[in-house]
Amino acid sequence: MAKTRVQKEVALEGLNTKIEKSKGVVFAKYMGLTVNEIQELRGKLKEENSEMIVAKKRLIGLMLEKAGYEKDAAKDMDGGVAVVFGYEDEVAPAKVLADFAKEHDLVGFHGGILEGNYIDAATVTELSKLPSKAELLAKLVGSLKSPSTGFVNVLSGNLRGLVQVLNQVREQKEA
Repeated sequence: MAKTRVQKEVALEGLNTKIEKSKGVVFAKYMGLTVNEIQELRGKLKEENSEMIVAKKRLIGLMLEKAGYEKDAAKDMDGGVAVVFGYEDEVAPAKVLADFAKEHDLVGFHGGILEGNYIDAATVTELSKLPSKAELLAKLVGSLKSPSTGFVNVLSGNLRGLVQVLNQVREQKEA
């Protein structure tokens, strides 16, 4: 049964709300996946605080136009289009889709939105290879921690040396 105009407007408003809340958006190919595979993908996306919505290209075009992007970008997408919204991490939707695509050849990228700019499929693929925000923060903490750890080791090395010298002096006096 076809959707009424009111239902389409409500769906469009929902998409517009989601695009405003999201930090990163990816437009993905999904055609040919089974219902179970789509549910598995949605579960993985939910773990990363992301959400996948399947919408018609016309609705996606209207969403892009209202958000200030080029409406024609949706027309260039072939097949069915899934819109993946990333609410916390800009890279998470692309990473999850790229990991899922390793097991399922039918998944691919059409493009995306990052920091207010429309990006093509090749850029989304490169984005998916970047470490996540959590990984980058862990590396930063490790980098910040390593000089202080080295300093502590140097200081404790001097104390160990002093203890060894005192032990040798004690042994010499005992002998």
